[in-house]
Amino acid sequence: MLPVSDFLDELRWRGLIAQTTDEQALSTALDNAPLTVYAGFDPTAASLHAGHLVPLLTLRRFQQAGHRPIVLAGGATGLIGDPSGRSTERVLNTPERVRELVEALRPQLAKFVDFEDSTTSDGRTVHAGVLANNLDWTASISALDFLRDVGKHFPVTQMLARESVAARINSGGLSYTEFSYQLLQANDYLQLYRDQGCRLQIGGNDQWGNITAGLDYIRRVTANEGGPAHALTLPLLTNANGEKFGKSTGGGSVWLDPQLTSPYAWFQFWFNTDDKDVVSRLKTFTFLDRKEIEELETQVAERPAARLAQRRLAEEMTTLIHGAEETAAVNAASQALFGRGELRELPEATLRAALTEAGLHQVSGELPSVAALLQASGLAASLSEARRTVREGGAYVNNTKVTDAEAPPATEDLIHGRWLVLRRGKRTFAGIERL
Repeated sequence: MLPVSDFLDELRWRGLIAQTTDEQALSTALDNAPLTVYAGFDPTAASLHAGHLVPLLTLRRFQQAGHRPIVLAGGATGLIGDPSGRSTERVLNTPERVRELVEALRPQLAKFVDFEDSTTSDGRTVHAGVLANNLDWTASISALDFLRDVGKHFPVTQMLARESVAARINSGGLSYTEFSYQLLQANDYLQLYRDQGCRLQIGGNDQWGNITAGLDYIRRVTANEGGPAHALTLPLLTNANGEKFGKSTGGGSVWLDPQLTSPYAWFQFWFNTDDKDVVSRLKTFTFLDRKEIEELETQVAERPAARLAQRRLAEEMTTLIHGAEETAAVNAASQALFGRGELRELPEATLRAALTEAGLHQVSGELPSVAALLQASGLAASLSEARRTVREGGAYVNNTKVTDAEAPPATEDLIHGRWLVLRRGKRTFAGIERL
């Protein structure tokens, strides 16, 4: 286990500390390890997305350093909706839908911590984590009991002053439902403090008000009889252009569920990281050590076109979420699509995902000419441009150079009986799917 000073320094070096309530007191608590730490995740969709990885992987770092993580699924808070970082009211899901979402998220949440005690090769103890659901202690509380036993400990003036609440009020208003969210989250911290000995909550920096509300509540109700509780928030990530992290080029979230974001698209999301961001992403998301990351940082400076740091980031993240076998398949697809591998050896699902990501044009019946396919796929603006591309030797079907623009591809050219890979030049390709 890392000494506490080294562990906090490691978190800071990786860009994982935005705010703490009392760093010296937290250092003392960490020094008396194991410390129990939790982060909560509300079920707002059927899958977690890339942005959720920051707190999840931070929980994993705490566990690897000898501490005990709690992953909390928000079966209760998910019924209300957190107003933090939002300018409008959430559309509330039904209780049945929230239960479905919690069950969908459970296996994803469970991937990031170990739930059995173990010992590492160098003798360190890995303490078993806990997967909890805040509906378990919230469902039985009546409205009157909640108002009497919880609400009386929260001064309204203090609640109104919290940034997440003030921002919503200033932007048009906040319902009582969302206003009560911080009470629910604070009550979660109290329950875990009492039942699990939890002394630290972590979350995104937009959660600072909610987390410190929990600290205030614990102090009022328990007088810290079990020792002081702590807060640590993580920076909210943006890319080099100031855009919120976790969105694809199309604007949608990048999901952990392979049915929503394919392993190929997941790999490409990380591979397309800007040079300005890639070193910080390696620090935040991977478990590579300082020496490895610093070597990759040198490669970015000296050989940016090689994109070695981006490839390593993409490989690490794809292996973490989808496994080594999928990473190998995605790497093979990346090579084959640009003429450096055999397309027919790719699994159909990987090929489909890659072509969908690049741009896919569907045709029915007989295949048209190569020139028509180049135009229809968007690789050429017109038939004359497509013919000129073929004439100049820049058109390929399944990595084979085309010499006749008017001839259609043969039926036997269809990979898996369905797919064609069109390429213009060295790096621009698109897919054809015959229905």
